Amino acid sequence: MRLIIKSLIFSAALVLSNSSLAGEVSRAMFTIGVDDREPVIMVDSIDHSSYTSISFFTELSDLGGHNVTHQWSFNDQVMFEKTFEVKGDRWRVWTSKTLIPSWTGSWTVNVLDDDRVLLSSKSFEYQ
Repeated sequence: MRLIIKSLIFSAALVLSNSSLAGEVSRAMFTIGVDDREPVIMVDSIDHSSYTSISFFTELSDLGGHNVTHQWSFNDQVMFEKTFEVKGDRWRVWTSKTLIPSWTGSWTVNVLDDDRVLLSSKSFEYQ
């Protein structure tokens, strides 16, 4: 019986260690632009009469050697995905999306790891 319990505990620990990354998303935000690898102004909503594009910025820590994906969704439909190879312990990446006025509403960007596990998620309103 003890052998079975030890085996189950070992198996659970192995599964958990293989499915989780040591790194994290340090910062994730929507911005109207990126200058010198830094977001210009953080926003949570933009007006379609003022802006036709928006960027999503992430700073990644301790994810070197992994891939990270920005997945843009509107009305629960994936509109765009971009995968990045993370090449350092601190890595900053961003994607941009041009928006048309009929796409007003809530947008979400999910940050996914190699196994498409959710690392972070942020939403903004396009009004």
